[in-house]
Amino acid sequence: MTRLIYDQFAKDYLKELLTPLGEIETSVDVPGEIREIDVWFTPYPSEQRGDAGVLGLLGQLASTPCIFEPFRNAVNPNQIRSCMGKLYDIHANLQRQRQRENSRLEEADLPWLWILSPTVSANILNGCKAELDQKNWLPGVYFLGEILKTGIVVIHQLPRTPETLWLRMLGKGNVQKQAINEIGALPPNHPLRSNALLLLANLQATIQASQNVDREDQELVMELSPLLLQWEEQAVQRGLQQGLQQGLQEGEELGVRRGHRTIVQNLLRLRFGVLDEELSRIIEPLLELPPEEFTALLLQLSREELLARFGS
Repeated sequence: MTRLIYDQFAKDYLKELLTPLGEIETSVDVPGEIREIDVWFTPYPSEQRGDAGVLGLLGQLASTPCIFEPFRNAVNPNQIRSCMGKLYDIHANLQRQRQRENSRLEEADLPWLWILSPTVSANILNGCKAELDQKNWLPGVYFLGEILKTGIVVIHQLPRTPETLWLRMLGKGNVQKQAINEIGALPPNHPLRSNALLLLANLQATIQASQNVDREDQELVMELSPLLLQWEEQAVQRGLQQGLQQGLQEGEELGVRRGHRTIVQNLLRLRFGVLDEELSRIIEPLLELPPEEFTALLLQLSREELLARFGS
């Protein structure tokens, strides 16, 4: 998978999963330099937070303000230093801000850095003096010195348990394939299953549209195809059942139409987070298409492309 495709998927994926727990910013500019933080997370107060437990280890990482820097390939020393440089630039900026406000910056207010990498060589871990904390954390989570506020998650070392599922999705090869299958096996009513599958559908469509598809990309598309086809069919059936129930007293044809409408509305909400006035106007034109066609378009096209095609 090309780096840019993976970078965008990782940002969207972490944003989708962590949004119930706190404020998310992606591609945040570092003051003073043309550098970006991939994902900056600030947790909500405890009374406003969603259920962090459903995210397992990822929810544990997000228990404090933090920066996530995911890598598709094994991170190297220069990349580690670059990530840490961005972290300390942010620390310095926060310190200056508090000084202007005549307030104190506590250690707990400083964000952590979590580097997410599929693998990391033993030499690099030794060079970073990275150590496990077996009493409090799972295998695969390494910590640098406490004041450095940096951890490295070696995804392929994580145990294959439900607790690590959402991080293993950011791995490579068989580790990622196993995580994809586990997501597919989750109960249909799991709070994260549909959103995760939608993100994977977007990833599949992006890869297929790319001009630079390597063997690894092709294998991932093949792995995703049967799972996403099954999910789309289930979504259609659920929508039809809801519509038939709603329209039972008004005739079967109207019930089917209601079912198709429910599918379109649900997919628009999943893709774009809200069903606003602009998106509502394209529902009727989409309903003129067969279910398999409008489902595919809703999964593949951007908001702008949908509005351009069906908004007139």
